[in-house]
Amino acid sequence: MSERSADGDQGAGDGELGTTIAALTADEIEPAKRRQLLGRLVRQARARGVGGLFKPKTALRWMVDLVAEIAPHVPIRDLATLRRHFPGLDDEALADRLVRNASRATAGVGAAGGGASAVQWTVTPSLLSAPVLLAAETVAVVAIELKLTGELHEVYRAPLPASGTQRAVALVQAWASQRGVNPMMPGVGVGAVLGTAARRELRDTLLKRFGRNLTTLGPLLTGAAVASYLNRRATRTLADQLRTDLRRQRRSLPGVPPPTLPGPPPALPGA
Repeated sequence: MSERSADGDQGAGDGELGTTIAALTADEIEPAKRRQLLGRLVRQARARGVGGLFKPKTALRWMVDLVAEIAPHVPIRDLATLRRHFPGLDDEALADRLVRNASRATAGVGAAGGGASAVQWTVTPSLLSAPVLLAAETVAVVAIELKLTGELHEVYRAPLPASGTQRAVALVQAWASQRGVNPMMPGVGVGAVLGTAARRELRDTLLKRFGRNLTTLGPLLTGAAVASYLNRRATRTLADQLRTDLRRQRRSLPGVPPPTLPGPPPALPGA
């Protein structure tokens, strides 16, 4: 629970939101449970002032604020924990597994959101809730990718700052830019999240994701299928770019061992 949780009703709301976000980022979730969590996030979104009318600017501004707010709640496992959860994997294989799990999770969110929207086409008044669903789905996907971003930094020996504020800022910036955090740079403060340049980068990235999630509104179950595919592809693209940058940074750091790679395949008999 965040430090703000001791401040009254707003803090309690933050804690509930953090619990929902943490649950949505889990590696393996049953489809029914994912729909339930997404529905809970939609209700929490409504409670935070996102109206039913389709106002993209309002939704985008809300998403920027919420992503900055949820970043400290995203559970990121350190390298030792990842080794326990996925024993016997070298660095690249471990990164592959994290990307696979995150891609499945974001695809699942797309399927859950798309399926819910498909049902809404049969009940016209409920279409008014579509923007809220899209905003919540986008935030859920971002939360999963924030977790992946942080854990890939662990795998490539570039852990994020330990401080809650600095860690959240670095995590958001790494996700928005799809670049690794340079461990040689000094820490950043909360001003980086609130600064114009950082918020613009975050807003532009979220706008692309929100626009992609409009496919969720496709009729029948086409929205679920397309949203699932696009989420999976976008998560893999993010991971590929991030891993490339983290490998480059790691090679440039003095005294940092290269990532462990699988050895060559055994020679065939008689070769």
